[in-house]
Amino acid sequence: MLYRAFFGMPKTIRGEGGRPVNALLGTANLILREVREYAPRAVVLCFGPDAADYRVELYPAYHAERPAMPDELAEQWRDAPDFFRAFGWTVAEHDSLEADDLLGTLARLESEGGGRALILTGDRDMFQCASDDVGVLYVSTKVKGGAELLGPAEVEQRYGVPPELVADFIALRGDPSDGLPGAKGVGEMIASELLREHGSLEGVLAAAIGISRPKLRTALTSAAEELRAFREIATLQDAGLTSPGDAPTDYPAAAAAAQKRGMNQLAERLRQSG
Repeated sequence: MLYRAFFGMPKTIRGEGGRPVNALLGTANLILREVREYAPRAVVLCFGPDAADYRVELYPAYHAERPAMPDELAEQWRDAPDFFRAFGWTVAEHDSLEADDLLGTLARLESEGGGRALILTGDRDMFQCASDDVGVLYVSTKVKGGAELLGPAEVEQRYGVPPELVADFIALRGDPSDGLPGAKGVGEMIASELLREHGSLEGVLAAAIGISRPKLRTALTSAAEELRAFREIATLQDAGLTSPGDAPTDYPAAAAAAQKRGMNQLAERLRQSG
């Protein structure tokens, strides 16, 4: 969310002392919009390394082409935990696992505890979490006025496979944003077709030798171990977290934090909300 807000909002948005605040402001607005819509019992923001070491070990090119974080975003990134804690929100951090792993773990814990969870994200990897108890609030430039709520049916409509096969789908199709090439010549249509026919990546690889299309057969058989690595990279890991307690948004404290950083209009809206 911080990245999306930073690149999606004018860099001229500055606060106290001319410091950049566009990423903090944009992220706060995104989350507050969903808080007003769904009134969650708690909000957790997750932070972790850009690329988990074990994923890089599996495939060294994972995230390798991503540019360095701009200095003006890095400054806001460092301030983000303190800023958002002032809202009464929890900040979860991990040294070795990525934020997506934390989000997936928390959503699973909420579901197992008999509750419902919503994952606010711009990352399609998180579609694997969609279930009867977990919704994915997908933020994209194509959606105006808020995030798009996706459940298992919407994920299957998009990808042609259910959420539990999203990691297998990513392995076959690839994911340019993560630097995963997938199987050569396999796009979304072929990936979903193969998974529907054979049930999983392992099923596809087991049947690959009998595929009549020579190029597809070669693409699958020659890269079997790499494709298995891609699936492991795309699969979310258990981050060993515990569920947060109930924590309503603290609008007066949030207003004070916004005012301190020179986000005057946000501060006024928060005061009115409180």
